[in-house]
Amino acid sequence: MGCCESTFLKGREDNNNNKTKNQSLISSNGTSNGVVVGLTASSNYHHDGVPPNFSEFTLAELKSATNNFSSEFIVSESGEKAPNVVYKGRLQQQQSNNNNSNNRRWIAIKKFSKLAWPDPKQFADEAWGVGKLRHKRVANLIGYCCHGDERLLVAEYMPNDTLAKHLFHWENQTIEWAMRLRVALYIAEALDYCSSEGRPLYHDLNAYRVLFDENGDPRLSCFGLMKNSRDGKSYSTNLAYTPPEYLRNGRVTPESVMFSFGTVLLDLLSGKHIPPSHALDMIRGKNILLLMDSHLEGNFSTEEATVVFDLASRCLQYEPRDRPTTKDLVATLAPLQNKSDVPSYVMLGIAKQEAVAPPTPQHPLSPMGDACSRTDLTAIHQILVMTHYKDDEGTNELSFQEWTQQMRDMLEARKRGDVAFRDKDFKTAIECYSQFIEVIFRAMLDYLWRNGGHILASYDVILPGILFIDVGTMVSPTVYARRSLCHLLCDQPDAALRDAMQAQCVYADWSTAFYMQAVALAKLDMHKDAADMLKEAAALEDKKRGGR
Repeated sequence: MGCCESTFLKGREDNNNNKTKNQSLISSNGTSNGVVVGLTASSNYHHDGVPPNFSEFTLAELKSATNNFSSEFIVSESGEKAPNVVYKGRLQQQQSNNNNSNNRRWIAIKKFSKLAWPDPKQFADEAWGVGKLRHKRVANLIGYCCHGDERLLVAEYMPNDTLAKHLFHWENQTIEWAMRLRVALYIAEALDYCSSEGRPLYHDLNAYRVLFDENGDPRLSCFGLMKNSRDGKSYSTNLAYTPPEYLRNGRVTPESVMFSFGTVLLDLLSGKHIPPSHALDMIRGKNILLLMDSHLEGNFSTEEATVVFDLASRCLQYEPRDRPTTKDLVATLAPLQNKSDVPSYVMLGIAKQEAVAPPTPQHPLSPMGDACSRTDLTAIHQILVMTHYKDDEGTNELSFQEWTQQMRDMLEARKRGDVAFRDKDFKTAIECYSQFIEVIFRAMLDYLWRNGGHILASYDVILPGILFIDVGTMVSPTVYARRSLCHLLCDQPDAALRDAMQAQCVYADWSTAFYMQAVALAKLDMHKDAADMLKEAAALEDKKRGGR
């Protein structure tokens, strides 16, 4: 087996070793083995979509989902200036058992700064801990990625903005009172669930951490269940909104989360982000009505508002022990709910959106198309071995009866290349296929000189194997496709792209040539071009089906 294959396998083995470590971690926590975590408290999760399993994503998958982390996909409130940027993306179709529920799904990707989590194992352990949680009130974590210096979290995407946007920067209508009460309860239920599952700490809870899903229902962002860095600050907000005990000792406690929840209640009541100390002074002075959001125009219950103000006051107590628990929050807010029959998106005045992308086209991708869309080189290799040379039917190969020895040399070289390709000795396969192409090249030049044909270019100028004679005959496209894959497996994407383009020149309507170009472009981090090439290949397949 060639050295290129062993290098490729080493990368695969390293990745598998990482997954094995994670599997042992999961098994020790009593969940399912394998890289997918089964749902905990699955009965609590019953929104429209099937809850996606937690899994490890490759960096290539996330780059493809975000057009190589294009700035156009940033959804962080602070844009690229945010310390940890959040992107919106769409996963490509997958056929693996682990990710079937993720097919074509919109996702949110949090990209940490390079130094935030230097230890990949610590980051992975934290992610798997949060990834076990599944609840209808949480924007759930569905995966993570550790690749080199990159640390990324992948969550369900919430398409209807944040509570901060709807409260502080609304355009058409403010949030009505019944919806504000619903937001308070749903987030309290989320915190209570997380606490009951052994994750009572939430870092930097504020109006930007409350997200609205496709139904307009409020959800708690899972990103706050994990620190922004291994040793970094847990609060990025103004010190005026930070729990007093955190200012003293720098530690987040369950009681600190209650303090932060109190600031969110103040946001809901006032429609403004006001310092807790100022709000408490007004509450003590019985100036509650002055604190209420004027945009409500009096359309609220004073009795209900008083209950919420009292709960906010308890949450904001200076002594942590005087603050309520998550169960107290739910018990206080649940009786205040009304308009339970009105969907959240109606109360928000927004259109209901779909959580996942539209269904796949009428004709799904072929096995080759699917393998290439996932850049699954192993699957591509298996398909090319099984297909053999049947796709060459209909392309004209030169007749070399005049040059028996050259013909023998050519066929022998291709045969040795096929054996090496089948046995995954990719370095040898490259050498043999190159020899095969060179023999054809020399034979064709000889043919041109012998028969008075017109040579279109010199030996140094003609690209290897792209050979024209007066009848326009060319060589096998399958050889180029196979050599292209060999180059990919030997980490030579530039050479792979050249060979895939050569295959297209030989067989202009061959979808495999386009698919191989897409894989090579993806390996070169040219993800937009790769996506375009995948579309062209799929269109060629559809055209071929229509012609049958």
